Amino acid sequence: MMKVLLSNVVNGCRVGSITEVGRHGNRVLEFPGCLLYTRCGSAPHLTHDVLQKVDSLPVGVQLTLPTLAEQHNIVKDFQHGIGKFTGMEDYFLYCSVQDPALREATGYNFNKGVSVWGSGGRIKLEVADFMSIQKAFRPDWYQCLCDGDTVSSDTSNKRVRKSVDRTLNFLDKCLEIHQESQELKGSEILGVIEGGDLLEERLRSARETCKRPVAGFVLDGFQSFAMERETRKNLLTAVLEVLPEDKPRIIHAVSRPDEVLEAVECGVDFFDSSFPYQVTERGCALVFPFSKKSDVCEETMIQSSDDTSKETTENGQCLGSNEGTQSRRTEFEMDLNDREKYAQDFRPVLPGCSCYCCQNHSRAYIHHLLQTGELLARVLLMMHNFHHYFGFFSAIRESLHQGTFQELKAIVTQRTI
Repeated sequence: MMKVLLSNVVNGCRVGSITEVGRHGNRVLEFPGCLLYTRCGSAPHLTHDVLQKVDSLPVGVQLTLPTLAEQHNIVKDFQHGIGKFTGMEDYFLYCSVQDPALREATGYNFNKGVSVWGSGGRIKLEVADFMSIQKAFRPDWYQCLCDGDTVSSDTSNKRVRKSVDRTLNFLDKCLEIHQESQELKGSEILGVIEGGDLLEERLRSARETCKRPVAGFVLDGFQSFAMERETRKNLLTAVLEVLPEDKPRIIHAVSRPDEVLEAVECGVDFFDSSFPYQVTERGCALVFPFSKKSDVCEETMIQSSDDTSKETTENGQCLGSNEGTQSRRTEFEMDLNDREKYAQDFRPVLPGCSCYCCQNHSRAYIHHLLQTGELLARVLLMMHNFHHYFGFFSAIRESLHQGTFQELKAIVTQRTI
């Protein structure tokens, strides 16, 4: 049976591990931590063998339902679950309803279900359809079907209340099917906290979900574009005070380093790693420091900060949505598309970085690959960005154990204050 072991709680920050998790009860998840972001059951741009060259790989993997839903009948016929089908059977598998790297199309959910967007367009999922997919996939954890369509600025209070009611209704129906299913005996269902930016609805959603036999909680609808930073912090603090300490808390689409640190302070345990993927799609590399020993040079920091005034729209459109991915470059990354800066810069992408990309290739080479449209560009950038991001989470856990979290926060956010 899953056990949440809290090593320490420092000013709201939780650090510890979850033991005896997974269908075979032989996995350990450390938190605060992140899950390996995947599309179609594999890490973006990386083969399984190449992925093994990335250090500090998370034990947990996030399966994104929109990228897999169209193949669920094939997985069902395979009869051995999504882990074995994708070669990910050695990982802890968590299935999310939406893809955190893409902005969800609004206005397409309905009373009996929700919509996700696959390569062929809109897929309408009612509870029975959704649970049929979970039975075929057999993940270790899965997010309950939920109505998270409340992130638009013009969402009415009535619509927010409806999203909470629908999500609770979906949860009750999913639990009924889950408890009777032989295929899902080794799986756990996570309840979803909805409520938009309304405190009373967030608390109602949290309290009602706590009454159900769920293994943990998913905090939905806290994306950067959905609400102001201070509002998000206040809502997270209030909601997490209601949730039991012995169950994990996962948040979606809050993955920028500064946002992660704020959420950790509120008591969030797990995050997705869609941010490194978004950075890679922009042709950029993560260069933010998270250690006093960091070799990030001042010039690199200035250059990456200067890049934030520009935007890119590459890979920006989400099927079924007129909104793109988070396309604006951030102060945490370096834009290697810039010919003037990097065409003849033969230094590693990030001096001192131990990843395969930085140990073997230069900024000029990555720039060349980007300009010529070579697939290898994003393979190397994905390796570096995952390596850097996973190292960041290792640094968070270490700082909480050593009592230096505020120092880490100052280092990471020095250019965002």
